[in-house]
Amino acid sequence: MADEQKPEAPQPPPKPPAKPAAPPPPKAPAVMAVEPWEGELPGRLKEHFGAQILEASSYLGQNFIVVKPDAAVAVLEYLKLEEDFDYLVDITAVDYPKSPDRFEIVYIVYSFVRNERMRIKFRVPLGFQPQTAYSVHLTADWLEREVFDMFGVEFAGHPNMKRLLLPEEWQGHPLRKDTSILAMDNRWVQENLGIESAQ
Repeated sequence: MADEQKPEAPQPPPKPPAKPAAPPPPKAPAVMAVEPWEGELPGRLKEHFGAQILEASSYLGQNFIVVKPDAAVAVLEYLKLEEDFDYLVDITAVDYPKSPDRFEIVYIVYSFVRNERMRIKFRVPLGFQPQTAYSVHLTADWLEREVFDMFGVEFAGHPNMKRLLLPEEWQGHPLRKDTSILAMDNRWVQENLGIESAQ
């Protein structure tokens, strides 16, 4: 017969769906690409303080030294009186909760004469109280209080070591990496304002 249809060839079974690609392995944390800071100023610092200077480096043109904690105030005083770094710009901290020396304290100073800025860093464990720089720079007063408020690092010898930004009854220190700011915020807002936090 002319119109007789040929039987259809059997179709192969459908292929199973492809497995989703495995997620890429996590990237290693970026390493800060520093280079040695060499010159007259780091040379004088190393000559004056010796083994108290642990490192003199530069990152993207920003010069810094790493010192032993007990040398920080003496280094700040030397930089102010002998090298014209007479303006304390800021004090901050970095929290490394898994490190034995958990907090990195960073002082930033500036010289108007040199038009130059540098950082002084040191690491301390939880509970260690570095000496206040208030005797060298009066502006350390509020700056160290802010570090205490946000990170819980107390500075020995500070004339008024209390919170600066948050209420005295606030529990915890918001910039610690093991702290839930939402939990702290909820508790304080409920207890003091009688409402739920807006966060």
